[in-house]
Amino acid sequence: MMQVISFVTQKGGSGKSTTAASVAVAAFEEGRRVFMLELDKQGTLTDWTESRAAEEGPEFERIDSTMLEKAISTLKEAGYQLVVIDTPGADNPHINAVMRVSDFCLIPCRPTATDLKGCLPTVQSLIRLDKPFAFVLTQCPPRSGRVDEARAGLAALGLIAEPPIVSRADHQDAMAAGMGVTEFNATGAAAFEIRQLWNWIDHKLQPKVKKNVKAA
Repeated sequence: MMQVISFVTQKGGSGKSTTAASVAVAAFEEGRRVFMLELDKQGTLTDWTESRAAEEGPEFERIDSTMLEKAISTLKEAGYQLVVIDTPGADNPHINAVMRVSDFCLIPCRPTATDLKGCLPTVQSLIRLDKPFAFVLTQCPPRSGRVDEARAGLAALGLIAEPPIVSRADHQDAMAAGMGVTEFNATGAAAFEIRQLWNWIDHKLQPKVKKNVKAA
């Protein structure tokens, strides 16, 4: 069964493309057949893909929203297991099309009051479309009470993915090299956090099995 996750936020600078790329690579390394779609005209993932030297990894295509439904159908027929979609980091009407085709939406958010406020339009759209979603705290300072404050603020709005992603040089260096952090520094703290994040997402994607209740 193919599943679609998307990274959506109407607030730029949240580490959306960086997180999407590393999560896609982590899923691929765990044996998933992964395809990445980019709808962001800024082309961060396009640049990342063009920088890749690795022969194996998630496959990639840059499209616009008019091609989205056909692309999803084609990838499903081709037997892909996971589609990771990167979206524009701005208020864009095409983001709703991505939300509609997604099984799970992730909202990257830095632990700042500005970012928390900036998430609200995205959350409202997801609630209106009745789509499951979770926040991913990104670019977090190490050992800071700011992260706990952000978690408390977001908890009232929805689910929070684990773990928070700490701001580390490996993320930027990996993107520049066309790699996921788990490829760039497999034993580093950034790689460990991204693997944990993918495992958390994967768990949420698993279908809930209803237990049989025996009659008394």
